[in-house]
Amino acid sequence: MPLSFEALHDAIYLTRRELKAVLADAGIETDVQRLGHILARAELDGLICSGPRRGKQFTYALMEERVPDARTLRRDEALARLALTYFSSHGPAQLKDFSWWSGLGANDAKIALEQIASKVRQETLDGKTYWYVPAPMEPIPEPPPALLLSIYDEYTIAYKDRGVISEARDIERMISMGNALTAVIVLNGRVAGTWNRTSKNNIVEIRLNPFRKLDGDEQEALESEVARYGRFFGMPAVLVR
Repeated sequence: MPLSFEALHDAIYLTRRELKAVLADAGIETDVQRLGHILARAELDGLICSGPRRGKQFTYALMEERVPDARTLRRDEALARLALTYFSSHGPAQLKDFSWWSGLGANDAKIALEQIASKVRQETLDGKTYWYVPAPMEPIPEPPPALLLSIYDEYTIAYKDRGVISEARDIERMISMGNALTAVIVLNGRVAGTWNRTSKNNIVEIRLNPFRKLDGDEQEALESEVARYGRFFGMPAVLVR
């Protein structure tokens, strides 16, 4: 193991700044960009990974100490497990959605789905085939009419075809603006805009960017969601325009 990462032995978790000092002591000078490249390479090589938060700061840990040993799967087993995980947690979904989410090519995605054929069911709607893993029917809580979803929420990024959750023109608009995977407003299950937040003087300021004019009920629902968001963080949250 590189000398610079021995400092993480015995569950000692260090911040980025502390690792920069460790590298300097080992004779490795860094600037912001070089430090980022070194840490990213160490993560890709499986040497380090994320450690527990220290207050608001992120830390790094040794991979061998933080992640328990796991059984090595054969390729077909790994594909089957990945497919079962996806369609259990994200179904109903299309094959191209699974390919998008997993990063697998279309052929490998198809092979993975075939591996779990006995465990999934399919439904066709509007000419599109959806797959899902049957689960015991349990009451589903009624979701709030308005939601403020964070960036990279699975609701928006786990599917290649987002036509069910938003108008195509809205998704295209987001893509053209370079923020297809940003924080979104959801009204009655449909993406209806974007939003962002700023923390000032122990207050969370929420700015909404709806795709269209909101009616009174939608505005009231969003105000309720903003208040709920503030309660989650233990801070007052206000809408700003």
